[in-house]
Amino acid sequence: MTELVIRGSQFDIAVEDQIISAIAPGLPAGRREIDARHLDILPGIIDVHVHFNEPGRTEWEGAATGSRAFAAAGGTLFFDMPLNSSPCTVNARAFDEKRAALEKTSVTDFALWGGMIPGNREHLAELADRGVIGFKAFMSDSGLAEFPRSDDLTLYEGMCEAARLDLPVSVHAESEEITRELARRLQNAGRCGVRDYLDSRPVLAEVEAIERATLIAREAGARLHIVHISSGRGVAAALEARARGTDVSLETCPHYLTFTAEDMERLGAVAKCAPPLRDEAEQQSLWNAVRDGGIDIIGSDHSPAPPDMKTGDNFFRIWGGIAGIQATLPSLLERLPLQRISELLAGTPARRFRIPRKGRIEVGCDADFVLIDRTTRWTMNRETLQQRHPISPYLGRTYLGRVVETILRGRTVPSSTPGKIVRPANG
Repeated sequence: MTELVIRGSQFDIAVEDQIISAIAPGLPAGRREIDARHLDILPGIIDVHVHFNEPGRTEWEGAATGSRAFAAAGGTLFFDMPLNSSPCTVNARAFDEKRAALEKTSVTDFALWGGMIPGNREHLAELADRGVIGFKAFMSDSGLAEFPRSDDLTLYEGMCEAARLDLPVSVHAESEEITRELARRLQNAGRCGVRDYLDSRPVLAEVEAIERATLIAREAGARLHIVHISSGRGVAAALEARARGTDVSLETCPHYLTFTAEDMERLGAVAKCAPPLRDEAEQQSLWNAVRDGGIDIIGSDHSPAPPDMKTGDNFFRIWGGIAGIQATLPSLLERLPLQRISELLAGTPARRFRIPRKGRIEVGCDADFVLIDRTTRWTMNRETLQQRHPISPYLGRTYLGRVVETILRGRTVPSSTPGKIVRPANG
């Protein structure tokens, strides 16, 4: 007898040995059945951009709580960034530590980004051998001394090596020269508030860095991924580079689609991020790009911190990062067709990062699903948050559509089956 059958409104899905074995109406009974005839069935969400901070900073989050929060919102596979764990994932030893930690605690599947920093180019090959999904670099200060920004030569030489290894490079694209000097001037003048922080990181800093990163990637022959694009002008710069031959994919985040700079002034530190939130015109341009296909992927950039790091008189010194891993899907359900949501959150991430058997509902793929009831209205509050610290700018927001069940390789999450590491197809 089939292991699992999901009864849908138009077709049934059968699962054997964690894999989709059949899709058709009226399939025979299974040992376990789920009646989803009143629900929508999407591929499990792939979040290409999270910071679970394990090992070394699990008091900030950790995969035990982070992956459960992710699963509660339909997630089945996350890509963990090389910071803010300690040690940062910049060599094989650190990779092995992180993999071992996450294999013990994560309830969903995961992949690991490797770090690209000055001086670690010789370690990129060993990280590739371990199975990293790609390499992450910062073009501006990361906030952590152990993960310094990459200057242009580091980027170029690192991208050449990444191209040789056939792995993508993701970049945090903001100009260090612009943001550092503006921040210095403002703080020296005693201007340390929310609006001053916003003024220190203008759209220009993002656009300039995107133009530079795409040029370097084109020269190096590298696959480039621009993370958390915050502005319509940033999208335009990346798309212009694509038209000139750069192999580049574009990511934005739900907080840029939900909140504006004015909201950041109202909410304060809970909404601090880099690049910062933008005005309504830039936000509308982002939404247009999400709808028309200019944006390829939406990642949460879930970057939590303990409460004591989100307070202070100098806004520049408060830790920047938004906790919102449970907000990605609900932020989109009322604004986009399900097919487009599926592409942004599952199909394109799987294709772009060459993850076999993920991101689509087809025979032979992993049995990863999220079951959604789009008739239920609910409010995000402290009780619904599964992350370690109940701190999020999304608290109090009401959504139409909720996750009923998340299924990873045929098992409801969380289950007794632990998550496992996922490698790119060429890894």
